[in-house]
Amino acid sequence: MKKIFTLIVIINLIGIIIGCGTGNSEDTIANSSIEKDRLEIIKEKGVITVAGPPKEIPFFFINPETNQTSGIDFDIITEISRRLGINKVEIKEATFANLLEKFNSDDSIDIAVGGIFITPESKKLVTFTKPLYKESEAVIVPKFSKINFMNDLKNTVVGVEKGTIFEDLAKKWKENNLIKEVVILESTTELFDAIRNRKIDAGLADSIIINYHLMEEKDPLLRSLKDYTPELQGIMGIAVKKNDVFLLNALNEIIDEMKADGTLNAILAKDGLDKNNMI
Repeated sequence: MKKIFTLIVIINLIGIIIGCGTGNSEDTIANSSIEKDRLEIIKEKGVITVAGPPKEIPFFFINPETNQTSGIDFDIITEISRRLGINKVEIKEATFANLLEKFNSDDSIDIAVGGIFITPESKKLVTFTKPLYKESEAVIVPKFSKINFMNDLKNTVVGVEKGTIFEDLAKKWKENNLIKEVVILESTTELFDAIRNRKIDAGLADSIIINYHLMEEKDPLLRSLKDYTPELQGIMGIAVKKNDVFLLNALNEIIDEMKADGTLNAILAKDGLDKNNMI
C-alpha cells in the first residue's frame, strides 16, 4: 500500500509539472506570435517615424517658410521609404546634442538622421546602417578677418556646435594652446550668427555645412580658412535601435541597391556634395 501511494503521488507531481510546462509554452508561443518586429509595424502603418534636428542645414532641416523638411539625409530617407513601400515620413524634432538619447527613449521613433557621425561613442547607443557618405571639418571666419592661417587662431575664441565630434577637437586645440577659448553653441545657425556679430572669432564645423552655407546661401560676411588641413574624417549613417535587426538589414539592402544603381550618388550630387564625399 505504501508503494502504491508513493507511486500515485509521483504520477500526480509529474502531471502538475507537465501541465505547468505546457501552459508556459503555450503562453510563450502566443506572445511571440503577437509581437511584431519594427519593420513589420512600419509597413503595416505605412509610416516611418524619423528623429532629426530641425536646423541641421543641409543634412536635415525644416524650412521655416514652407514648413517642409529638406536636406541630404531627408532625401535619402525618402527614397529608402519609397523602396520599402512606405508612403509617409513622419518627423520628430530633436536637438543634435540630444538626438540619440531622444531616439532611444521614445519607442515610437523608428530611425534617426541628421549628419550623424559613426563613432565608437555613438555606436554604444545605437546601431548604424552601412555608410552613406563621408566628410571632414572646416574653419569659418568673418570675411574681413585677419585670420588667414591656422597659426592666426592662437589668440582667438572658437565656436563649435554642442554634441559634435568637433567639440572635442576644439577643446584639444585649447589644451594645446592653439586657440584661446571654446564657446559651445546649440546649432550651426547660432554658430554662424555668433561669427557675423563678432561674438566669436571663428567657427569649427562640418565642411559640408560650411561649404553649403557659403556656396548656396552666398553669405557675404563669412569665408572658410583656405589653408586649413582637416584632422578628422567622418562617416555618416542612419541610426537604428540595437534590437531592430530586421529593419537594419532591410535598410542596408536598399542602401546597397542605391549605391549600385547610382541613386545615392545622384542624391548627394543634387544636394551639393562631390566625389570627395562619396563612398
